[in-house]
Amino acid sequence: MNIAEFKHKFIASKNYKPTDMNELLDFARQVYLRGEITIAEYRDIARELEKAGACKPDFSNEYIEL
Repeated sequence: MNIAEFKHKFIASKNYKPTDMNELLDFARQVYLRGEITIAEYRDIARELEKAGACKPDFSNEYIEL
């Protein structure tokens, strides 16, 4: 599955266009966890989205003040 096909899957599921590549990356993670795509498909999609500017959130400082 390429990025264009994945974007169509997002639109069909959410009924709106993604606002950025990070939203598509989050959606990829969700559909992988639901078992709708394989780990290989997730890795390919994530790699392509990261090349296009998506980034994973940085949680390293999230729990410092706890």
